[in-house]
Amino acid sequence: MLRGARSHLSASFASAAVLAAALLSSFARCSLPGRGDPVASVLSPYFGTKTRYEDVNPWLLVDPVEPRRDPELLAGTCTPVQLVALIRHGTRYPTTKQIRKLRQLQGLLQTRGTGGDGSRVAAALAEWPLWYDDWMDGQLVEKGRQDMRQLALRLAALFPDLFSRENYDRLRLVTSSKHRCVDSSAAFLQGLWQHYHPGLPPPDVSDMECDPPRVNDKLMRFFDHCEKFLTDVERNATALYHVEAFKTGPEMQKVLKKVAATLQVPVNNLNAGLSPSLLQSSSSLVMRRPSFPCSPSWATSRTRSP
Repeated sequence: MLRGARSHLSASFASAAVLAAALLSSFARCSLPGRGDPVASVLSPYFGTKTRYEDVNPWLLVDPVEPRRDPELLAGTCTPVQLVALIRHGTRYPTTKQIRKLRQLQGLLQTRGTGGDGSRVAAALAEWPLWYDDWMDGQLVEKGRQDMRQLALRLAALFPDLFSRENYDRLRLVTSSKHRCVDSSAAFLQGLWQHYHPGLPPPDVSDMECDPPRVNDKLMRFFDHCEKFLTDVERNATALYHVEAFKTGPEMQKVLKKVAATLQVPVNNLNAGLSPSLLQSSSSLVMRRPSFPCSPSWATSRTRSP
């Protein structure tokens, strides 16, 4: 939280550098696409939380550090006195659990049947190299650090009074204990250092003028600590009744059959019984199965899927 004369900025960015915590779940190393790259605009709307900043805001492909200010909020028309931001961590690798799901998906495709219009897609996905290793386990990648540094520069440019040198030591970052969130916080502070000291390499976070990021899992990972949530939702067998009904309902079964036909795999391999080991739910298994291998690679290495 950054406080100046009646001003304070609360920051936990991407669960790390401005109130943050959760999953941007874009994954690993990445080079930015060329301006106007059609692949990003066509595929990225389907990737949900795997979508990169620059796919949501194409202006970042032109200038990743210059903010786009709302004409209604031009300098001189308002005076910001407080900024509180809740932001996800930067681009990361898939978690070990997700990597294992990808391997299981590939194994399923490699044992598929042949023939039919969908076989070309299934064959291409089955032969697509999986380069993820278990050690990656959701770690922040260089693209993710770049996400955080550039966001810090944009915020500093957008709110120069709040991010003044006088207020720098009043910045407060709150993060969860997840390594990708802690690393995102550090990268955010490095971006601010770049703003204040252009051309100078940033010191260790502990040696900066502001306080280092503070870990607070009770706030940032409330779902692990909130007794009401744990009792009413997490441990409540009936809390997700309608979700389960949807997963086994006729609409989902119809989708299952279409996906199975496209991927040339038995429909029984796509039922709710497989969902815990392949994706997070039966519905996400069906909806995301064809694109699940694609979104991490596009976010992390700009690899275009079959």
